[in-house]
Amino acid sequence: MKKMRYLLILAILLFLTLWTPDLLAQCPMCRMAAESNLQNGGTEGKGLNTGILYMLMMPYFIIGILGFIWYRNRRTSQEDV
Repeated sequence: MKKMRYLLILAILLFLTLWTPDLLAQCPMCRMAAESNLQNGGTEGKGLNTGILYMLMMPYFIIGILGFIWYRNRRTSQEDV
């Protein structure tokens, strides 16, 4: 039963992660600079939003991995007792 609950939580998190609207994670000044660059024929602004979102997700991935390692070690230490 616990396995089913974990799978359901994982499925919900995966669904919410993949089903996100197009996020705009730029400050107004960066957005204006990127838009003006694109209007003038430049290509530097195309990957700016993706790069910002990538940098935003890294701390969450690191904390998630550390939390999983801590949980797994805690669970195995409790089973040994």
